[in-house]
Amino acid sequence: MMTWDERVRAIADHGFTPRQAGFLVTVMLYAGVCLGRQYCAFGRIARGKAMYEFFDRLIEKGCATARRVRQSNACLYHVHHKPLYEAIGDPDNRHRKPTTLARAIEKLMVLDGVLATRGQLEWLGTEREKVAYFTLSRRIAHDKLPAVTFRSAQGETVRHFVDKFPIGVAMGERHHVFLYVATRPMPMDFRLFLERHAELLRTLPEWTVRLLIPRHLQSARARYEQAFREQVGTPLRRPLIEELTWFFHTRRAGDPRGDARFQKARHAFASPRFRALYRTWRERGDVVLDATISSTLPEALARRTGRLECHVLPHTYLHLSSLVGTA
Repeated sequence: MMTWDERVRAIADHGFTPRQAGFLVTVMLYAGVCLGRQYCAFGRIARGKAMYEFFDRLIEKGCATARRVRQSNACLYHVHHKPLYEAIGDPDNRHRKPTTLARAIEKLMVLDGVLATRGQLEWLGTEREKVAYFTLSRRIAHDKLPAVTFRSAQGETVRHFVDKFPIGVAMGERHHVFLYVATRPMPMDFRLFLERHAELLRTLPEWTVRLLIPRHLQSARARYEQAFREQVGTPLRRPLIEELTWFFHTRRAGDPRGDARFQKARHAFASPRFRALYRTWRERGDVVLDATISSTLPEALARRTGRLECHVLPHTYLHLSSLVGTA
């Protein structure tokens, strides 16, 4: 697998300066889309001629397309040129594909989160990179990695790290940062993210979940913090797990409306925490419930070797669309 420096040199061989090549590698690995201000932030330059010439050249060479966003002067650039992705060893990267404006805005937030820590962390962007790092460098078993099994008539496909957010690795590989972008007022997707990653977090000496919150969702911060405390910081008791396991299996088999025990359990387990557990259990089975008894993650929070960091993004994003999608 190529190193960062090898990727930058490979892009520079296509006629770009080291600064331009470094920015293009960052965009291709973590977002696929970008704004002019992000190139300026990466290069520590003022908005002006150098920025416009760079993006004009990208478009002229067929490396990117520009999308003038309605009701805004912003221009959204999508870097999709396959030879560039081939040059960094990832020709089939999903970022090459066209995306909706709502999804593109989420990717811009991810890119802002990566740019904010430039030089502090090495970021893992693709599923292949993450799996290789944790199984080869960290010697963590595959069954500890977040995974979802997709079933079809042709068989089963196991995909790891389906949430697709970058993971940062600090120097020395002791501390790991799991990036997550809030895109909805209610944190159900965040709860699923935490449940999928819980087993991996238990294997790491130090970790941080870095929650990026756009300014228009600041009021949801307390709900996300509560979701984190519930899913990560509060282990369940074994008798509760026994009843929860019975309820999940019974629910999946069908809703026995005349069963008093089932109705009582459905009421008891109606909170968002248990709804997230049920969805994750459908993906991975009883191992998800067995793990909720563990005190490893609450102890990590108490020692501060595990933590949640909430960062309100300084930029606005709503101006890029007329409130499309979740962005």
